[in-house]
Amino acid sequence: MASNKFTQFSNIICILYVIYMLFSSPLVIAENTTIEIPPKNVNLETYIVHVNLPTGRVLADSDGLKSLYASFLPTTTTTADNVSSRLVHSYRNVGTGFAAKLSPEEVKEMEKKDGFIFARPQKKLPLHTTHTPSFLGLHQNLGFWRGSNYGEGVIIGVLDTGIAPGHPSFDDKDMPPPPAKWKGKCEFNSSACNNKLIGARNFVSGPTELPVDDEGHGTHTASTAAGNFVQGANVFGMANGTAVGMAPRAHLAVYKVCSEDGCAEADILAAMDAAIEDGVHVLSLSLGGGSADFFADGIAIGAFAAIQKGIFVSCSAGNSGPFNASLSNEAPWILTVGASTVDRRIVATAILGNINMDGYDGQSLFQPSDFSSDKYLPLVDSGANGNGTAGICGPGSLDNIDVKGKIVLCERGGGIARIAKGQTVKDAGGAAMILMNDELDAYITIADAHVLPATHVSYDAGEKIRAYISSTSTPTATILFQGTDIGYPMDPIVASFSSRGPSLASPGILKPDIIGPGVSILAAWPVSVDNYTNEKATFNMISGTSMSCPHLSGIAALLKSAHPDWSPAAIKSAIMTTAAQVNVGGGPIDDERYLPADIFALGAGHVNPPSANDPGLVYDLQPEDYIPYLCGLGYTDTEIQAIVQKPVSCSNITSIPEAQLNYPSFSVELGPDKKTYTRTVTNVGVANSTYSLEIIEAKGVDIGVTPDTLSFDEVNQKMSYEISFRKSATPVNAAFVQGAIVWRSAKRAVRSPISVKLV
Repeated sequence: MASNKFTQFSNIICILYVIYMLFSSPLVIAENTTIEIPPKNVNLETYIVHVNLPTGRVLADSDGLKSLYASFLPTTTTTADNVSSRLVHSYRNVGTGFAAKLSPEEVKEMEKKDGFIFARPQKKLPLHTTHTPSFLGLHQNLGFWRGSNYGEGVIIGVLDTGIAPGHPSFDDKDMPPPPAKWKGKCEFNSSACNNKLIGARNFVSGPTELPVDDEGHGTHTASTAAGNFVQGANVFGMANGTAVGMAPRAHLAVYKVCSEDGCAEADILAAMDAAIEDGVHVLSLSLGGGSADFFADGIAIGAFAAIQKGIFVSCSAGNSGPFNASLSNEAPWILTVGASTVDRRIVATAILGNINMDGYDGQSLFQPSDFSSDKYLPLVDSGANGNGTAGICGPGSLDNIDVKGKIVLCERGGGIARIAKGQTVKDAGGAAMILMNDELDAYITIADAHVLPATHVSYDAGEKIRAYISSTSTPTATILFQGTDIGYPMDPIVASFSSRGPSLASPGILKPDIIGPGVSILAAWPVSVDNYTNEKATFNMISGTSMSCPHLSGIAALLKSAHPDWSPAAIKSAIMTTAAQVNVGGGPIDDERYLPADIFALGAGHVNPPSANDPGLVYDLQPEDYIPYLCGLGYTDTEIQAIVQKPVSCSNITSIPEAQLNYPSFSVELGPDKKTYTRTVTNVGVANSTYSLEIIEAKGVDIGVTPDTLSFDEVNQKMSYEISFRKSATPVNAAFVQGAIVWRSAKRAVRSPISVKLV
């Protein structure tokens, strides 16, 4: 009996305790729904929440929307201070909804509310790299990076504007000493160079100076190729992660050949000469001029001397796209690198004042936290009065236009830097800038360190914004800064500025060879661009084929480390024949217009480092193999001697047409007569392997290959095949057509792109 009374008493106590907890614990009351507030130690995540407006309710002002959105939040956040801490963004024109810091439990309860549509966690930047290594399939302690030991033992020579020697990207943690073959020197004091930065020399003509980087370009390219791991790399807090080059255990030798006045060809040749003597394995040159005969091209001459010593040479294709025949560095013994985007954006959305218009996503590296996206400002088109200079926001062009406190629409181009346009707006009192592309640049936008709140939008978006301005007497806009976003399925896209083929110096060689990351690339910088004067780990984000070139230089170093017996031509072949043909989403790689990129923009395709490490077959070449090709170009004996550095008599040599060179791609001029060429491949895969032929037809051309099967018994065994081209019976109305052949085994695909000029 006593036991039963005790049990009843205990039950009463439990009930009272439960009632006490129900009324004393924090609750969220939203109409008839209760949402329990998580303990303070629960991590809140930012969710994007989409909702419907109440039936028949029109909210014309941002305060009304914010009040509505606050009603979906836990009730303890409905005070102004707490709403601000939870409500990250209130959307108006990009959709009805908001971003808020919530727990999964709160979101689950929110789903019960009337008007709720759906919520999802925002995409966040993972803490990995400046993103391009992982985008290219390079992962720490896994796969190709691990198999190549991160490029250990390879020396990359970088010809550029010098280097910032004290930057953490050039720290020598975990770096072994340089190879015994290294004979270079460091012109800095002994503490500035180390096992990472093993050499630094200045070749700029004029007063003798140290090879210090006053421009930033050289520091950026060197760290892209072989920078060491630096955690917490970012600019303005954007693209936060671990910065690392393509070959983080490779050594760097830097040769300063450029100043603010440019890069003198004589200085370049002197530096290449020294680099060959010093013992580098890879040369990286993010510079070049226009098309020229190879005997009149200092880089081509220096590069030929390099390959004679087994040194791989990677060069930028140039930034003169999207025009055809705009290439630099066209020699077939050079890897010519075009530029592409990566699947990362630093998002800044232009939102217009008319509620029927969606926002237009653009990019900006500078994302000020004190810019209120809820406040709509007057919007003006700088070129509305027909002043072309004002339209492109040239220096001083806005002085007589009322832009004070307004958002100014500027057009890209006119030879004026994108950031300089923002400075013009700022100097005239403008509050912010929307930078629209010109028609040529189409959809390619760039994340720049702007000097004021800004977003860089596409040409299509700019035209729609311009039309909106013309449609109303009181246009307004704001900019919503959304930070770093990753996972765009259309990437890579060929950059609008990336120079295109066909080659003028040698039309029978398909150029560019390859494309790689070159848009909004984060890498080391000599000084802080966000004015943190005490910060040593300073970075910047810039774009150009100058950025894609060192990516390929670093990848070549990885291949050299993994396969030290491969020639420069074999490394190039491995890169080209394994190149990717599709984007992240599985579709064709597009150009800046969102149209499938052609062969003169893509070359062989987008670099795919893990596949390049195991290509199966390679198209190899030795330096002497280029001499019959040079004779076939019609060069004189003296001109060829200037390139190959030994006497040549073309009358005693059987010259070959350009397309006969044992190159991994084909560029053929086809008239009424059939053309036939020979290729030889070397088996660098497994000993017993068979490859079957696949032909991807070029319209209007019949392609024949004999034999159609290649069977190997040994590693390093060579086999040859003949390929013929003939116009088909059904003509096509095109100057150029393209196709490919692919040799396929059970595990490998060896692809050679084909360009045919119909004459």
